[in-house]
Amino acid sequence: MAGRQFTRLRAFILSICLFLAGCSATQEDSLQEASTGLFAMETYMELTAYGGSAETALEQSADYITELEAMWSVTDESSEIYRVNHSNGQPVSVSPETEKLLRFSLEIAERTNGALDPTIYPLINAWGFIDQEYRIPADEEIENLLTLTGYEQITLAEGSVTLPQGMQIDLGAVGKGYTGELLADYLKNQGITSALLDIGGNIQLIGGRPDGSSWKLGIQNPFGDGSIGVLEAEDCAVVTSGGYERYFTDDSGNKYCHILDPATGKPADSGLVSVTIIADSGLLCDALSTAIFVMGSEKGIEYWRTYGGFDMLLITSENEIILTEGIAGRFALNNGQSYAVQVLEA
Repeated sequence: MAGRQFTRLRAFILSICLFLAGCSATQEDSLQEASTGLFAMETYMELTAYGGSAETALEQSADYITELEAMWSVTDESSEIYRVNHSNGQPVSVSPETEKLLRFSLEIAERTNGALDPTIYPLINAWGFIDQEYRIPADEEIENLLTLTGYEQITLAEGSVTLPQGMQIDLGAVGKGYTGELLADYLKNQGITSALLDIGGNIQLIGGRPDGSSWKLGIQNPFGDGSIGVLEAEDCAVVTSGGYERYFTDDSGNKYCHILDPATGKPADSGLVSVTIIADSGLLCDALSTAIFVMGSEKGIEYWRTYGGFDMLLITSENEIILTEGIAGRFALNNGQSYAVQVLEA
């Protein structure tokens, strides 16, 4: 009897050891870091994920980014967008990804009264933000190009896009956000539970950090170097648009940013210098960060109260921070920052 009890006890201890060893191996796998970087969509991207399958998943993610860029490039003659832009008014078949991206852009354009408009590519090109040959177009040239814009003139049927002759689109204001969202979905399907995807400054988060804590993201100082504060976030997207990101100056020192107001064809001048949007959807964040930058704080607040579904942190040219109540407890100013902070309630 004693011998059988000893055998059972030894088997029980062995099973516990095997269980603990398995837990240790699983924990070690979950902490295994993999990262990759690539230049795509005119920006540098850095992807970091944790887990035993992370390295392989990131390699496949990099390939996926290349495929998306090949569909949405405005300069690649084999891309879907290039074919749409040179279709001479004829319908062009597009992929489901492109159709969803454009359909969403048109929805946000409608909601924001055109503050986001995918048809302003000719104006972006005229200012030199495509080829970096910067120039200030004459008012007459801008007025002529404005006649070729207007999101309402796009016809989007199931699987095809039709533009009026002479009109051209650019999905750069939403493409990176959608890319981050698609990559997050793919990595989650591969079993990744912790990742930080930096899509050229557009941040897409999967879960929290491997140790269970939140990610800590610095919010860029739009008036100088470094960050103004830290935002804690997890399992969401965080996208910032600001006039400090891409701009040029003329001989008199005047600054011209890359975010154009579709109503004027000129760089946006809404009183905002930075807009950060936080939401589950990277696509939504990307679209609204641009649209609200153009709209300004008053209309941006009205939009948030009307539609909801996201949080935001606005920085005005008057050194004021406006943030929504959902992130008030997750954002902290760095020491030495002298911003006035206003918290919005729904």
